[in-house]
Amino acid sequence: MTRIGVGYDLHPLVADRRLVLGGVHVPFDQGLAGHSDADASVHAVIDALLGAAALGNIGRLFPDTDPRYAGADSLALLRATAGRVSEAGYAVVNIDANIVAERPRLEPYLDTMRHNVAQGLGILESAVSIKAKTNEGLGPEGRGEAVSAHAVVLLEMRGARA
Repeated sequence: MTRIGVGYDLHPLVADRRLVLGGVHVPFDQGLAGHSDADASVHAVIDALLGAAALGNIGRLFPDTDPRYAGADSLALLRATAGRVSEAGYAVVNIDANIVAERPRLEPYLDTMRHNVAQGLGILESAVSIKAKTNEGLGPEGRGEAVSAHAVVLLEMRGARA
């Protein structure tokens, strides 16, 4: 039995914050606003995992009203989510994610992001795809006001593989 989940996240770019995407500190003059480290790419993966396993969403599991998650490392949240998904009887087959940002250029960091997400989930890097896209100057991402991310996850019930 397989399950598909879709995740999405968007955070505004602001001054005086580090830009963290895929668990990588990306040198830039702005970062993402949010309660945790605001790693939109990892948040989208978390939501896709939770959706596929029918376990709710990131806001329910790690509410921004809970001070325990203030400044939280999103890769730690990913590891906790992986544990929940595993407890529900599922294994990650693969992940495909897109990060949408006009600037900065993310290509030099994508392999490290893939590595971080794979490590956080305990899966092979070959099962993780992370791509960077621009919005061709359109929308909040294209105007340099925000960064968004989309993710699709395929889960398989453990023991279901032929």
